[in-house]
Amino acid sequence: MLSSTFPYPPTRGGTQVRTFNLLKYLSERHDITMMTQSSEDISDEEVEVLRELVEELVVFSRPAKPEPEKGILKTVQRFNKFVQEGTPPYVLEIFSDEIQQWVDETVTSGQFEVVTCEHSENEIYVRPEWQQQLPTIVNIHRSFYGTQRNLLETGASENKVKDQLNLTLLRRYEELYCSKFTNIVVTTPEERRLITSFETPAPIAVIPNGVDFSLFPRRISDPGGHKLVFIGAMDNLSDIDAVRFFSLEVFPEIQERYPGASLELVGARPTNEVLELAEQPGIKVTGKVPSMVDYLHKATVCVVPLRTGYGIKNKTLEAMAAGTPVVSSDCGLEGLTVDGADVPIRALRANEPAEYVYAVSRLFEDRQLRKQLSENGRKLVEDKYTWKRAGELYEKVLLGMKD
Repeated sequence: MLSSTFPYPPTRGGTQVRTFNLLKYLSERHDITMMTQSSEDISDEEVEVLRELVEELVVFSRPAKPEPEKGILKTVQRFNKFVQEGTPPYVLEIFSDEIQQWVDETVTSGQFEVVTCEHSENEIYVRPEWQQQLPTIVNIHRSFYGTQRNLLETGASENKVKDQLNLTLLRRYEELYCSKFTNIVVTTPEERRLITSFETPAPIAVIPNGVDFSLFPRRISDPGGHKLVFIGAMDNLSDIDAVRFFSLEVFPEIQERYPGASLELVGARPTNEVLELAEQPGIKVTGKVPSMVDYLHKATVCVVPLRTGYGIKNKTLEAMAAGTPVVSSDCGLEGLTVDGADVPIRALRANEPAEYVYAVSRLFEDRQLRKQLSENGRKLVEDKYTWKRAGELYEKVLLGMKD
């Protein structure tokens, strides 16, 4: 397993939680060698915990992320390099010749049965000719092309001209790297449709994320009241956009209807754009907290007002697992069946400010509806979004390849 992102602890974020939990499941049944990179914020104790899970852990130092040189000339030079080499800067920044040499030597020695890339940025270490030697799999946690396209389609792009130019390059990049692998894994049916458009010959499996129920137990009781919560990474562009949209365009109307309403924005590393929202009446920015589930349990409703982003959203699954009724955008519900004919209602859907106000008001007023969403949302996660199920599906892909 190749993972440039150090996958422990899983509470660090989406990439870590998916890689760690799939690794944990597979390590109970298979001997795994993991290559990963460690940075200054990774402790020796965390390295040792990960080492206990695998047959062999090989850790390289992760290079410090360089500060991008500013100016039009430097921007043009970076773009030209992307055009010429075909690999995005975010992949090249963490590439290591030392890792490439180790991967080349160990794979060609014949000691592995399968090679997996845990997130697409690790594809750079895989040689296309290895398809003739052993199965290779890329586990695409999130399509960067799909994410970029989503930013442009939703009007959230900060530099439309630049992002439109990069979009063509990202599509070409993803088409090329997908062609190197014997199998491809994605997180949602939407993402599978996107990758299928590349006309890659490799089979594509959908394996969604899961939830660790020991970290997100279902709440015992409904707290009632008029308390909203948003859970996220407060330095993530999609989350920043979501909380600013909801705080400035939706929450004031909710407060007019419910003067005592409150909104907690929970998550680590809040930027100034997020911190300044705490100046608005009724809004609290918590920063990093010991346990996100405590805030979910105390909230009347969890809002997921994402307008950008691609792939399945852990924050939505975790709120449902905690038994907190969810009001979310189409983006926040990507990959999840929560409403429609013959489907028990599992979350309320909203995209425009008026729709959020209406949905939140319904839940503030209707305890029975809150109970319905709490029970149905939790059951959906229990039935389809456990790490055990995700691990079984991933193992099936690996075993199928060896057959």
